[in-house]
Amino acid sequence: MRKLETRTIVVASHNAGKIREIADLIGPFGFSAKSAAELKFQEPDETGTTFEENAAIKALASAKASGLPALSDDSGLVIDALDGAPGVYTANWTEREDGSRDFPWAMQKVETALQDKGATTADKRTARFVSVLCLAWPDGHTEMFRGEVEGTIAWPPRGADGFGYDPIFQPQGFDTTFGEMTAEEKHGWKPGDAEALSHRARAFKIFVETCLEA
Repeated sequence: MRKLETRTIVVASHNAGKIREIADLIGPFGFSAKSAAELKFQEPDETGTTFEENAAIKALASAKASGLPALSDDSGLVIDALDGAPGVYTANWTEREDGSRDFPWAMQKVETALQDKGATTADKRTARFVSVLCLAWPDGHTEMFRGEVEGTIAWPPRGADGFGYDPIFQPQGFDTTFGEMTAEEKHGWKPGDAEALSHRARAFKIFVETCLEA
């Protein structure tokens, strides 16, 4: 495993919500970071069929464009009753014909698909959020970190915090959705803590243990 020897990195994302969450996680470690959006890097085509492949595509594009290490995230909602959909195509499910992203519409699409499958009780609505972080260097070296959190799909959506599909995801062991949690509650982890709640925080914890800690 290669250690990260600089605290200057690029967050390889154009997603405002994702950039904010990653910034919240890396902040305590003293990182100086700019996003691919701020640097006006072109978004690469995500042609992979796994979270790992797409994370690598994004991180490598920003690392090579900037000459700095780049940290990307590819994440999605995996629903058992829908045979793993939307999965790596989670963002695609939000796209309208004009190219805009509409998360309320996408959440309704998820619910309609579950209803069509007869998945009306919690035991038939199991799901997980998956996050794969990729740290890439300009020379092409990559390190991968995967985090998952189990839960169920709630309906109707609840909460205005978080972003994306958070209002319909209720993590296992909780009565609230990610959309009803503060950032601190959702991540459930900070340096020195043993546990992490969100998929992204769990992946980030592995990143810290692998690439930052001596």
